[in-house]
Order: sequence, then C-alpha cells, then structure tokens
Amino acid sequence: MKMRMIPGGVTAAAGFRASSCAAGIKYKGRQDMAMIVSSVPCAAAGTFTSNHVKAAPVLWDMDLVHHHPTARAVVVNAGIANAATGEPGLSQCRETAAHMEKVLNVPASQVLIGSTGVIGPNLPMDRIRAGIDSMAASLSGTEEAASSAAHAIMTTDTISKECAVAFELPAENGQSPVTVHLGGMSKGSGMIHPNMCTMLAYLTTDCAISQELLQRAVSEVVADTFNMISVDGDTSTNDTLLVLASGLAGNQPVQAADESFSLFREALFTVCRELAVKMAGDGEGATHLIEVQVKNADTKENARVLARSVICSSLVKAMIFGKDANCGRILCALGYAGPDFDLNRLEVWLDGEPDKVCFYRDGCVQRFDEEKALQLLSRHKVIITCDMGMGSAEATAWGCDLTYDYVKINGDYRT
Repeated sequence: MKMRMIPGGVTAAAGFRASSCAAGIKYKGRQDMAMIVSSVPCAAAGTFTSNHVKAAPVLWDMDLVHHHPTARAVVVNAGIANAATGEPGLSQCRETAAHMEKVLNVPASQVLIGSTGVIGPNLPMDRIRAGIDSMAASLSGTEEAASSAAHAIMTTDTISKECAVAFELPAENGQSPVTVHLGGMSKGSGMIHPNMCTMLAYLTTDCAISQELLQRAVSEVVADTFNMISVDGDTSTNDTLLVLASGLAGNQPVQAADESFSLFREALFTVCRELAVKMAGDGEGATHLIEVQVKNADTKENARVLARSVICSSLVKAMIFGKDANCGRILCALGYAGPDFDLNRLEVWLDGEPDKVCFYRDGCVQRFDEEKALQLLSRHKVIITCDMGMGSAEATAWGCDLTYDYVKINGDYRT
C-alpha cells in the first residue's frame, strides 16, 4: 500500500483523543480552546519561532521538548497570545499545566501549551481552568473531535486546516508491512513569514520512532514546508510546530536513518506541506494562492532563497491581486534576493498547465499574449516558474496576494 490521504486530523493516529470548547477567552459564541491527549507517553519534537520575542508558551514548550523525555497532552487557546507577559505569563503556563495534571492525571511536565491571539494581555485563568474541565470530560477519538479542535484554534483564519495520511513501514522476518498513521491540524492566516510563521501546528502519529530521529525529521521537513510560506513578512512571537509519536502502530521502532525513516519523513513532509499550503492560501484577505517554483538553481539553499524572495515581495503580491502581468516585479525580487545568476540563462513563466506564458527569456522581457496572461492571473492558484539555468536544484514557496482586506483586518485586530 502506498501512502494515501485519509479522513481526519489529530485523532487519525492510534492513541490520540481531542476535544474543544467555548471558554470565552476573547471570542463570544465560538469555540476557542482545544485539547489533544495521548493514552501513553509520546516522543515529542518541535520547532519554534525565530523571533527574539518569544511568547510564554513557546518558552514552556521549548523547555519540555528539549529537556523532558516524553509528552502526553497539548492544550491550546485562541484569542490571547500570552506574549510579552513576562514572569506572570510563564506562571500562567505552570498553572495551566498543573490544572491539566489535576484533571487528567497527566504529569505537568508532559503538558505542552499553545496560545494565539492578541499580544500583551494576560490569560483569564478562571476561564482557562473551566475550559480544561469541560474538554477533559468530552475527549474523543472521532474525526468530529479532531475537526472541532482544528476550528477552535483559529483566529483570523477563514477555514480550518487538517490533513492525515496512512502509509506502510516494512516489518522484519517476512511479516506483513505495518500500517502507520500521521495527522495534524494547523492555524495561521496573518503574521506569517519564513522561519516559522503565526502559526500553530500540531501533528500526531502512532509510529514508533526515537525522539532523536523524530526531531531530525521535523527539522528537515520544516525547511521545505512551513519555512517556505509567507503572507505578510511578519514573523510571529508564538510560532510552534509540535509532533507527538505514540508508538502504538506496532512497527519496529525507527532507530536509524534507514528505509523506515525515509518513509516516515516522506509522510511527515506530505502532511506539513499540505497544512502549509492551506495556510498560505488562507492569508488574511487573500483572493489568490501563489506558488513560486524555482528550477535549475545552482544549490538547494539558493533555490530556497530565490523562491522566498519572490513570494515575500509586496509588489509581486500586489501584482497578483491586480492581475497585472508585470514581469518586472518578479525580476526585481529575484535580483535583490542575494544569489548570483546569469540573466541570459534565466526564464520566467506564468504557468497554468496546459497554458503557459513566457515573461522573460534570453535577457529580455518577452512579448506575450496579455489576454492569456490575464486568464492565468485570474485563477485562484497562480503559478510562477523561474528557471535559473544554473544547475539542478529546486525549491517551491507559497504565499498569497496582498489585498485591501488585509489592511482592514489588521487595522482593528486588537479592538
């Protein structure tokens, strides 16, 4: 059996239950807390914001992932970020974990915490505690529970983001391959930029894998997924990607960088890429998903840098919003990215199989069919291909257009 998409999110893997509730932390009349709980201690891995201003839950999770052997639960709130809150913010993390221990009999040192929303305010701990009580009583391993949790962590998102896959790992001694599951949920719509972006992402798997290899897989995969999307050029204080592995699939534990590790890494890449693209397409006020493909660059890192430069350009984003086939915007973004390249080898295409429009080739902007270009720019997904003509390295970045609504949404986000 090859890897296949399956229904569900964080409850697709064996051993995981989820729940959510309307705690009234900031929003009224909607769910704003979510919980994921494993029936057994899990290997845990994560990556976190590169912003020097790190929210209290980021500091809490970093300590747990790096200095504790296992994790059992995740609790997340939307509406208030618990960022720039100093020692009181960390104290609220400790209080949250302690209440999880009291209610669920899960050690506080195995409780991961996530927050997203407005920076500055303190959490209303009475509502946090009440939310934990409510969610603990309604934990479920159903698809509906996973979907509800994914909705609860949204802020300015317009859609929830979920993905799950099933895949096989080889067994020893001629036995049948073991089916393994991996699923996840994420949120993110604005304040999204490479180097982890306002995003929270939580993935669960029943694969048996060492913590060291789980962390290696996460660190490798994030470079070509979550670190290759941009909405607005702002890197959040709260960005967190966490992966929990229960080991309940029954596979031979993955303890070396062998075939099983490669298969697991491929599955992790698939889920992370799907969640990342969903976030890029749901950027605040967005009307288009933009995909920038850099091909035939001299190195992988240069391919990434060039793709990110184009996807992060405000002028490219505005060009896509206005459906204005202005190749100069793309050339400019490539030119200031940093890596050296030969303009006479460069080709820039607007790609939309089976239709394509060549913008640039042989050192010159090309004459092209404006009507066909307008048709391609009018599609929800706009694909820009930059063939560098330098080597064989490739990278893809994703983002969205920059619209009037982005300014409206962020002009009164706090109030």
